[in-house]
Amino acid sequence: MAFRQALQLAACGLAGGSAAVLFSAVAVGKPRAGGDAEPRVVEPPAWAGAARPGPGVWDPNWDRREPLSLVNLRKRNLEPGEEELTSRLDHCKAKATRHIFLIRHSQYHVDASLEKDRTLTPLGREQAELTGLRLASLGLKFNKIVHSSMTRAVETTDIISKHLPGVCKVSTDLLREGAPIEPDPPVSHWKPEAVQYYEDGARIEAAFRNYIHRADAKQQEDSYEIFICHANVIRYIVCRALQFPPEGWLRLSLNNGSITHLVVRPDGRVALRALGDTGFMPPDKISRS
Repeated sequence: MAFRQALQLAACGLAGGSAAVLFSAVAVGKPRAGGDAEPRVVEPPAWAGAARPGPGVWDPNWDRREPLSLVNLRKRNLEPGEEELTSRLDHCKAKATRHIFLIRHSQYHVDASLEKDRTLTPLGREQAELTGLRLASLGLKFNKIVHSSMTRAVETTDIISKHLPGVCKVSTDLLREGAPIEPDPPVSHWKPEAVQYYEDGARIEAAFRNYIHRADAKQQEDSYEIFICHANVIRYIVCRALQFPPEGWLRLSLNNGSITHLVVRPDGRVALRALGDTGFMPPDKISRS
């Protein structure tokens, strides 16, 4: 009986895994002249893949690392026995917890025409120092710092890393700022070209898939990783990790130099321990630009 139930669960896990990109068309009431609500359908981008499960339904295979979805039950002509299946599942199970610290870059010169000139302001440099001190005070053994290749993120990383000696730094274009998905509700002051959502959205989704997942089965100890990037990227990642509607990313607000802490358990469950924390900064050092 247990073996038969395991096979049934495997089928469910594989089916759920096909919906790893959790986008759905969202109908939003939009008032008409007469006062009635006219649904506005937000179509998912082409790269988004299959639709997500219904609201409130947790997909345990969101990162495609659920053990039952990793075991190839058809690899051999004969179905594996219960003991063999259990052994193979144990081999694929994550054993460690990942602590992911998402840091927004510090305040920068927003009016510079070229990206390379959008350097940190004097206040921004102070903010990065405070964030570095805060991370160091946690007393954690950080494994690595992954940062966006944009100037403001690189400078923020350089300052923070001084407080975390010995922690390796890795630069990536995947974490660069962009427009992840059309926000709902929309805002009037920020309207990128539609093509930007497809270009940036696919890249930011790739960043999520690449960096946000449960620990590898070979990882024996809990890990503590820092990702220094941008507000839009962090807000989108938080929505995706918690399986909230990703179109709601713009409803979240993050201060410069803030710390967002995600925890990914071995069973794939995700918890948000902090969102945009800047409680370690004096009030006159806090900004959101």
